[in-house]
Amino acid sequence: MKVLITGGAGYIGTELCIKLDKNPKVKEIIVLDNLSRGNYNLFLHSQIKPGKLKFVKAELLDSRSLDKVVKDVDVVYHLAAENSNDEKLHHLHEQVNNWGTAELTYAIEESQVKQVIYLSSIAVYGNSQENSEVEPNTSLGNSKRRGEQHIERLGSKIKTHILRLGEVFGYGASLNMDGILNGYMFDSHFVGRISVHGNGKQEQSFISLHKTTEILSNLLGHELETGIYNLVDEQKSILDLIDSLKELNPEMEMVFTNNHLELPNQVAKADDHLLALYTSPELSFEEELKDFKTHLQLSSL
Repeated sequence: MKVLITGGAGYIGTELCIKLDKNPKVKEIIVLDNLSRGNYNLFLHSQIKPGKLKFVKAELLDSRSLDKVVKDVDVVYHLAAENSNDEKLHHLHEQVNNWGTAELTYAIEESQVKQVIYLSSIAVYGNSQENSEVEPNTSLGNSKRRGEQHIERLGSKIKTHILRLGEVFGYGASLNMDGILNGYMFDSHFVGRISVHGNGKQEQSFISLHKTTEILSNLLGHELETGIYNLVDEQKSILDLIDSLKELNPEMEMVFTNNHLELPNQVAKADDHLLALYTSPELSFEEELKDFKTHLQLSSL
């Protein structure tokens, strides 16, 4: 089996490559990435042995490269995205999440691909509570929904799984600090102080990097029906996160800014069909954070 991972050199992609490298059914992993974040840890610290992994440096809008690389692929993991919530990046959101996904879809339509797994975002729900309706109200959410619509077009001919992802946290070879929780973990451990914007009552849906990548890996060739699923696990408020971090770092300081603001929630209901694909021993949220802290301690020795 030959697998393509767009954005495979990223935070999630690197860990997925590590898992698929251990799968004897996967004969080749092709990583397509533009390395725009300057992250080379997939090549330096993933410990993937030479041979199975092939790298293609290209943009999603490079239709010629896409056509060539998708030609003989069996499964496509589409992880490449611009995930910043910065509204100023509207053009980039559209370029990558919308039109880049469109180009990939065109290439897949002309290929022999048998399965497509697309990482979308719960941002498509906007402020809708518990994913009652798709009402994107941000540049990110709108572009991700447009990306979903391109992938949905494949569903009548190819097995497609669209996964609306919550905030991913946890230690990995290509660790980034884009998410709130990863940033808090870094600051609480290395700085000793975190900054909280708003009153902290807003809730978000989280899932660990380990659980995310194991589910993605186990979805390979799985009989799960074509459809849209929420890839989330824990629902926590920012104040809940603070309590958990204080347990790990009792001396941690907190600075609240604009604590009169009540910020919107970004939550979704977990999908049991996906969570059932996680077969490792279950860890509590606190145990996952403790494991994260252990990795930070070991990496800074």
